[in-house]
Amino acid sequence: MAIDSGRLVLDEALFGELDVRLAETDTRLARDYPGDPGTRQPVHTVYVPADRFRGGTVADWGRTALALLDEHAPDAAALAAATGIDPAVVAQVFDRVRAKLATEPIEDLRVDFEDGYGWRGDGTEDAAALATADALADRPGAPFFGIRFKCLERASRRRGLRTLDLVLARLLDRRGADGLPPGFVVTLPKVTAVEQVEAMVTVCRWLEDAHGLPDGRLRFEIQVETPQSILASDGTAAVARMVHAAAGRCAGLHYGTYDYSASVGVAAAYQSMDHPAADHAKAVMQVAAAGTGVRCSDGSTNVLPVGGTAEVHAAWRLHARLVRRSLERGFYQGWDLHPGHLPTRFLATYAFFRAGFGAAAARLAAYTRRAESGVLDEPATALALAGFLTRGLDCGALDEPEVRAATGLDRTALEEVARRRSGVGGGS
Repeated sequence: MAIDSGRLVLDEALFGELDVRLAETDTRLARDYPGDPGTRQPVHTVYVPADRFRGGTVADWGRTALALLDEHAPDAAALAAATGIDPAVVAQVFDRVRAKLATEPIEDLRVDFEDGYGWRGDGTEDAAALATADALADRPGAPFFGIRFKCLERASRRRGLRTLDLVLARLLDRRGADGLPPGFVVTLPKVTAVEQVEAMVTVCRWLEDAHGLPDGRLRFEIQVETPQSILASDGTAAVARMVHAAAGRCAGLHYGTYDYSASVGVAAAYQSMDHPAADHAKAVMQVAAAGTGVRCSDGSTNVLPVGGTAEVHAAWRLHARLVRRSLERGFYQGWDLHPGHLPTRFLATYAFFRAGFGAAAARLAAYTRRAESGVLDEPATALALAGFLTRGLDCGALDEPEVRAATGLDRTALEEVARRRSGVGGGS
């Protein structure tokens, strides 16, 4: 059908006026909402108190997790019965889980100088900080790693920053020309005010200047474990302001299950990742982070897989359910506090991606080939489908040959569909 251009009234004069009027808005949106960074997100963060951490900790956790499987679920059928996950799916991923525990049992390691470590005196913590840096300098066996130091509230501010200062200086001294490892990140806990995030940005700049690091190299995660980090006194969503106050240095928002629950008055017996108070806080986090490139992480369960087989199985079933629940709600990362959490972390994660693989691959293939299918997908959904498959590849749940066979896309093409390389759109 021919278009009579003479009937069009919106012309270049108007377009130019709108470009000028919206120029500042365009710049702000591009700056504040750059989209997913296009990098791998770990499926979990493991917290190890500084006094228990050494160079072989990651491998030790893997061996302990495998020993628990050998004792309490030596085959796929036993693990399926223990966790309540479809036996056919468990049979499909059982060997993958064991291989993961043997080769990369921890994806993101955080050496803890905060709640998991406590107060031990300056001399003791100084020594622990230097020992931690020495162990991290040789890479601890996890692709992502760092420390959690004490918060920036008045009582712990100096001690926390001293530990950060010591770890960073020693780590850089040990690594020399290699510089700061690419997977290094630090965690800022118990944030209660936007000004604390702004202060952390200042700390990072000082450390970068002192050590000759590139501007913006030091990044940090914000732990959302206080009600003040969700709702400010003026009724605004404080966490959204915190993300932007970090000036591009915020790598993630991590929900702190038990500190947050206690702070809003939830009784100890009912503090959990699936409590309504937790869901509200995480929903606010998720919206605040959307489009910013900041990843969200769920919290942890404090129910540990220890004791007899019945107790271990009960803890595994709970943990597997909670991991699956987080994944279904768009939280692809969580915390793990014990080696016994690793089998069900990877089992539930692998089962999630394996179960969704066939449908996601078929829908993406139909979309990219413009073929007829039972679902009319839009570009945003194609992005989500490609992101789903890419996450499955990143964690080891899926293999590149099978994804390529099912979609017709290699890894590079898959990432292009997900727009993970363009810096436009996307999100965790």
